[in-house]
Amino acid sequence: MNRLTTSWADLRLTRFPEDPRDPLRAWDAADEYLLNHLTERFPGGLPGAGTGTVAVVGDRWGALAASLAAHAPVPLVQIGDSYLGRRATLANLARAGAEDGAVRLLTTRDTPPERIDLLLVRVPKSLSLLEDQLHRLAPALHPGTVVVGTGMVKEIHTSTLGLFERLVGPTRTSLAVKKARLIHATPDPGLSRGPNPWPYRYELPADAPGGVAGRPVVNHAGVFCADRLDIGTRFFLNHLPTGLDGARVVDLGCGNGVLGLAVALAEPGAELLLTDESYQAVASARDTFRAAAPDARARFEVGDGLADAPAGSADVVLCNPPFHSHQATTDATARRMFREARRALRPGGELWVVGNRHLGHHVTLKRIFGGCRVVAGDPKFVVLRAERR
Repeated sequence: MNRLTTSWADLRLTRFPEDPRDPLRAWDAADEYLLNHLTERFPGGLPGAGTGTVAVVGDRWGALAASLAAHAPVPLVQIGDSYLGRRATLANLARAGAEDGAVRLLTTRDTPPERIDLLLVRVPKSLSLLEDQLHRLAPALHPGTVVVGTGMVKEIHTSTLGLFERLVGPTRTSLAVKKARLIHATPDPGLSRGPNPWPYRYELPADAPGGVAGRPVVNHAGVFCADRLDIGTRFFLNHLPTGLDGARVVDLGCGNGVLGLAVALAEPGAELLLTDESYQAVASARDTFRAAAPDARARFEVGDGLADAPAGSADVVLCNPPFHSHQATTDATARRMFREARRALRPGGELWVVGNRHLGHHVTLKRIFGGCRVVAGDPKFVVLRAERR
């Protein structure tokens, strides 16, 4: 747990899931810079015409929403893609003493507010997600809307500023403070934005393994490797388990659902669960199945991995785990996914993992499962199998 102190609030903040050993903070200098700027720009309180909204987009762990919850003269809305971020926001709001309903939580898939008086944007890692969200939010802006973005210097590029310029209006940046910057954009009602290019659809290449060649894939903005088949997934497709007719199979951290799709096409009797903590990812997987395997026995869930799955409810879990949490490189997410998979698997059930060889997932799997076997490997990737004993 860590403390963020500004003129708006003095908060104890945590990420989700809460872990006292986690060295990563639930806020950074970009959040702090934005809050300090709002104090200077609006000494009398946040703007609001009584009919609009204060919208906070991409607030990773709720630091901005929790800080401003008691100060917005109009409804305060947080818009985010992360289920874990949503859970962190709820916990941080409760810890801050915010009243129930002080902040309305929307996902990136929900209909945005009709009118926004103040738009605060925490620049996401994915430029495509920023593009999609600015397209969706632009109709709610008016000439008096104040638009301020924030991010660390390494997160704000010429292309980032170009999106604000193209989709909002004239844009400038601040000086850097503690390696963070602000983005100031002035809404231009006459701007011609063109159509939103998301979701993006393509057909898997003819040489794609696993029986998915030529199948359509749907990718909503922000999904990993949205414009092509990920090379790790391609390698995994060559080495998926077989004989899964009637098995309960989980695609854990499903992304756009290609792994689950391969199982559905090869083993139509399998019962599939595709789950991810990203609302954009689960929407992508669902739409991919609608396009490529509409009759598959598949369920789609946004959630904290398999944390809420009944013990012994899965026969096989497939996992291509991430090794980043926003800009931080960490194996904490993979470790948590492996522990959840072990609990959810029946005795004799198997976890199949693909990962970059240098990540050393075999060490973690041996610690959690008591052992693992190498199914396949090349100089870059390795596929591992661990059995629930």
